Amino acid sequence: MSKTSVLQFLDAQALVDAARSRFVEVVTSAQAERGSASVVLTGGGTGIALLEALRADSGAIDWGNVDIFFGDERFLPSGDPERNEVQASEALLDHVGVHPDRVFRMAASDGPHGSDPEVAAAAYAQVLGSRSSGEHTPAFDIHLLGMGGEGHINSLFPHTDAVREQHRYVVAVEDSPKPPPVRITLTLPAVRRAQHVWLLVSGANKADAVASAVGGADSDDVPSAGAVGSESTVWFLDTAAASKLDKK
Repeated sequence: MSKTSVLQFLDAQALVDAARSRFVEVVTSAQAERGSASVVLTGGGTGIALLEALRADSGAIDWGNVDIFFGDERFLPSGDPERNEVQASEALLDHVGVHPDRVFRMAASDGPHGSDPEVAAAAYAQVLGSRSSGEHTPAFDIHLLGMGGEGHINSLFPHTDAVREQHRYVVAVEDSPKPPPVRITLTLPAVRRAQHVWLLVSGANKADAVASAVGGADSDDVPSAGAVGSESTVWFLDTAAASKLDKK
């Protein structure tokens, strides 16, 4: 049965330091057991800060034997600085020994699938299937998630078709309330395939959504409430983000 933990830290830097240490532990353990590991990266300030921390110190991780996926992506042209994969490359991937063939980026709007996000989403679903054994998506070791002030994760926003998706692992979003409007995202069924789901959340503006999600809100109202790992779900919170937990 999956276990949920809520960890509180003094500030965002302490949160990132703790997540970095645990990331190294989980990935190296997976590599010791199977020879490889798979992780899903997230964007956002705290998510990118974690990647920068791993760039500085990733312990004994063998980056050449890690599959890198992305939880969502802004459907923008290649190289656009707003794309998560561009930010992840600058923060970490360009500086460690990741094998290029094991970094699975979501298509850009000027990529091989043209400007159709539905086709691009279907193509990424095929990528997930190609890296799994007998399932439509890998059992990721870690799925990293940030969270918006209204509780969104990846590009799954409250009261949208994407957050309600029950079958597909990847969908296109064409009306995101947060710009840019067109995105590709993993869905809650894909998130739940991960062994460990980690939510990295800092800031007082996230406190209400944190309290609602931890308190068992419906994922249609607070998408982060539906982010559950098959083995564990860990909330990494700074003091501000955790400030409403005892008040709901």
